[in-house]
Formats: sequence, structure tokens, C-alpha cells
Amino acid sequence: MNGAIVSYGFQYACYLIEAGLIVFMTRSRRRNRLVSPLLYLSCSLGASLERMFALHRYGVKSPSYFSAYWTTDFPLMVSLFVLVCVFFRRACADEEKMWRYVRYFLVFVFVAVVGISGLFFSRNYNSLVADFVLEFSQNLYFTCLVLTTLLYLLLQYIDSLDEQLGLLVCGVGIQLAGPTATLALIRLTGAEHFAETLNSLAMRLCTLGMLLIWAYAIVHVKDEARISGRQRRLPVWA
Repeated sequence: MNGAIVSYGFQYACYLIEAGLIVFMTRSRRRNRLVSPLLYLSCSLGASLERMFALHRYGVKSPSYFSAYWTTDFPLMVSLFVLVCVFFRRACADEEKMWRYVRYFLVFVFVAVVGISGLFFSRNYNSLVADFVLEFSQNLYFTCLVLTTLLYLLLQYIDSLDEQLGLLVCGVGIQLAGPTATLALIRLTGAEHFAETLNSLAMRLCTLGMLLIWAYAIVHVKDEARISGRQRRLPVWA
């Protein structure tokens, strides 16, 4: 019971922070650089509200809730992939040659995920939601986790001075890696009886952590770091 109360507390805190960030980014003068986070947070908040409505109206074990969960997960995962791609573009802003290769790589990855999911769907066809959407969402989730790790390594390799981007990437990494690590821990320890509670707590706690990091990055961290980095790369004439 206490675990459920804490989980719901994290859930509603996430709703409030998401809504606040959406309003802030919509009214910010720097909103052109925050379009992809705004899109992702809007999809996340919309999906959460629709799932909550379906949960209270139909129940957690109902087909309607299952359908609502996975149909909202589809645009959410696509917006997450777009977010990661935009972060790659921002990381390569001063590396145009590198971006050409990264762009083709990201297109190839997305096509591969669609192809693998479609192959599974053709062999195990029952329904669109139960098979393709579920498989595609799970595959894209894992793909975004791997890409976020690669993006973090790329930022270290190019020694990026874009502090805001670094924080945004770290936030996404926490949201994606936390629940995955929790599921692995449940499998290793055999704590299947507590799997639902632990997974729910981990997902909401990691989402809350991501949102707090994003709130700091978006509200307090400016873009001057990247500008000063460019100036630092300019030759100094004696």
C-alpha cells in the first residue's frame, strides 16, 4: 500500500513538472532550440493522461487499457527517437562531415527496426496492436537506449561544450537505463512477486529524475557555452 502511494506521488509529480516545462518552453525565447524536447514531453504527458483515463475507466486488466497503453506508446517511442536524432544533430553542429555519416546511420537504424518488427509481425500475426506495435515499441526503446549511450560517448569524444545538451542526454539516459536495469535485477534475484511494484517505482522515479535534470538544463543553463567554445577555437593573432 505504501509503495503504491509513493508510486502515485512520483506519477503526479511527473505530470506537474512535464506540464510546467511544456508551458515554459512554449513561452521561452529559445524555444526554437527546444522543439524536440517540447514534442517529446507533449507526447509523454498526452500518453500518460490517456492511459490514466483508460485505467480508471476500464481497469488494468481490460483490453481497452492494453490497447490504450500500446497505441500511445507508438507515437511516444517515435518522438523519443526523433529527440535522440535531433540531439545527434546538435552534437555534430560543428562537425558537418561527421554528421553526414551519423545521419545515414540513424536512417539505417530506424529502417532496420521497422524491418525487424515487420518480420516478427508477419510470422506471429494476431492483431496490429498486440504484435507489430508492441514489438516495434520495444525494439525502438532498446534502440534509443543504445543510441543515447553512443551519443554520450560522442559528446565525450568531441569534447562538447554544450552543457545543456549534455544534461538533456544524461536525463534521457537515466529514464531509459533505469527501468532496464531494474528488470534485469528482478530476473537475476528472482523477485517476480515484487516485479510490478519495483518496475512501476523505477519507471516513475527515473522519469522524475530525468524531468528534474531537464528542468535545470532548460530553465537555468544557457547556450553561451557553445558560443564561447566556438570563440575558443578561433585563432588568436599576436
